[in-house]
Amino acid sequence: MNAFSHPYFTHALLAGTAIALAAGLTGHFLVLRAQVFTGDALSHVAFAGALGALAIGWDPRLGLFGATVLLAVVIGALGGRGRADDVAIGSVFSWILGLGVFFLTLYTTSRGATDGTAGVTVLFGSVFGLSARQAWLAAAIAAGLALALLVMARPLLFASVDEAVAAARRVPVRVLGIVFLALVGATAAEATQAVGSLLLLGLLAAPAGTAHRLTDRPYRALALSGALGVAYMWAGLTLSYTVPQLPPSFAIMAVATAGYAAALAAVRRPRAALSVRTTRAPA
Repeated sequence: MNAFSHPYFTHALLAGTAIALAAGLTGHFLVLRAQVFTGDALSHVAFAGALGALAIGWDPRLGLFGATVLLAVVIGALGGRGRADDVAIGSVFSWILGLGVFFLTLYTTSRGATDGTAGVTVLFGSVFGLSARQAWLAAAIAAGLALALLVMARPLLFASVDEAVAAARRVPVRVLGIVFLALVGATAAEATQAVGSLLLLGLLAAPAGTAHRLTDRPYRALALSGALGVAYMWAGLTLSYTVPQLPPSFAIMAVATAGYAAALAAVRRPRAALSVRTTRAPA
């Protein structure tokens, strides 16, 4: 039977495509700005936020978006010029893990009997369990995040490649950095629905890492990162449908890892750091 005859597959493809595009575009700037560790921190924030919302009887999406966006902004505010540095991330990371465990214990002891699978869903995602309404909502939010990132891509690229010069030319470097981290937080919340908080970092980092390995042109890498994210999502969902024993989140990450490994094998020498190419007028 054709995969598209199953509503759960078409819903997953709809939501997954937009989520993967947003994650790929966001991941490009995370890699460019050397902030991949932020994605790892936000995966734990997503887990804690969702479990916290469940523990008090709220929709887990409220906890997902509220916690990830708020903590992303806090991390940016603590870092220099809106950038999340390792000290700021470590300050958040050190207690968010314990908070997540606390919320998990609170949820399983007080509300676990009502929905014993919710915690597993947060960890591993439930892209094949989305209803039509949930899929359209997820796709709309992710598409909005991708559009917002594309709108700010040019100044954000300038601030990412040469922060000092960007600041000297009155680019709002700090504001851009904090807004970008807020978008990362929202993207992390959306991506958690597809691959879960445990594998969230892979969806943010693998397409971007592959794109940066294959090209040193910034805009080409941005487009390639988004395209690879979508390709990995499609291939992973198809693989999971074909082999039902493979969870979709695992299949997506397996394809993404294979893609990055292929790029490593194809390009033996690391590319030069991405840079903005300018042309100077002759003296």
